Amino acid sequence: MPLTILPDKIRFRYKSKNWQYHFDEVRKLGLLKKKKKHFLENGAFIAVTAVAYYCMVFSDIMDLYYIIPTLLCYTLIISIRFKNDEEFVYFIIVKDIYQNEIRTKIEVKDRLVIRRQIDHYQELQFERKIKRTA
Repeated sequence: MPLTILPDKIRFRYKSKNWQYHFDEVRKLGLLKKKKKHFLENGAFIAVTAVAYYCMVFSDIMDLYYIIPTLLCYTLIISIRFKNDEEFVYFIIVKDIYQNEIRTKIEVKDRLVIRRQIDHYQELQFERKIKRTA
């Protein structure tokens, strides 16, 4: 379990990232979901389109000699883009009272386990605040 909740501390160990805080030092703990950007695939698509337009307008090449490679390149780019079905990248984010922010990338398969642990932490934090005010 990457997130360990002790009576007065919270500890995180995931791959090479380690940190530990007291309950009162953590201001925000949560998951951050970012959409992936496909710069390489989009750039390749633009480059193939530019080469195809150049061949179409400025050269005397027959249509067959530049359309078939263009279509093959488009097929390759599309297959590369949709091969990986993960649309989002997940991070665990911690903000403390010292204005520090720790952002750690987590795997998609570990997201549910970490989400449950964060929910448990937030429930404990809520109970601690209720006991403090009561």
